[in-house]
Amino acid sequence: MNEWAGDEAGDERIRLSMARALLSSLSLAAHAAFITGTDGHAEVLLDPLRELLATDHRQALEFFFLGLQDVSEPTVDRQELLYNASVLAHYAQVSTQADVDWPAPANLSVVFDHFVSGTTLLHDSLMMETAGAQCLLLAGFFEDQMRRRHNIRWYAELGASFFSRAAVQEPSPPKARLLNTIARRFEPWRQRHARLSRELRDQPYVLIPPKPPALMS
Repeated sequence: MNEWAGDEAGDERIRLSMARALLSSLSLAAHAAFITGTDGHAEVLLDPLRELLATDHRQALEFFFLGLQDVSEPTVDRQELLYNASVLAHYAQVSTQADVDWPAPANLSVVFDHFVSGTTLLHDSLMMETAGAQCLLLAGFFEDQMRRRHNIRWYAELGASFFSRAAVQEPSPPKARLLNTIARRFEPWRQRHARLSRELRDQPYVLIPPKPPALMS
């Protein structure tokens, strides 16, 4: 097998590993949807989340919001938490082969080729934000899959610089402040993404069976 074929096979293994991780997360999210009606903490989130995303995305967003909240400090900023949850929820529902302008990246080399090799996107806030989010996803949530072939620290610094560029070009001051904050706190968020991913992989998927109906005397 030549080197090119070996790289292709390695990319396919990474894609399969990523797909399994995301499918596992979405399965857990679907299961969580059954208990949100009785979970007071989760129930509080429904109204503001309904305003942000369509209904079919809300369960995934809520799932990642609660997951990131569990691996974060109690003082973590809620707006940053929601933004990071939205990144995970979005890419959990977008395939690497999706017929969209920017499908989920298969690996960090794809991010490099799209956003670093060419300079045409460096002054586009949305594209720089997309690049930063993809670095956060792959270097964070998929750190274990990427580490063997990529320098995670280098891509973390690259991701932070993408968010910084996005903030400078962003016309909305509140959004610019958020992007700048994500840039400055990229590494702590990347570590939270990685921690959540590992916890989800280690978490047994156990459905609690319903109680049998009481026997009539």
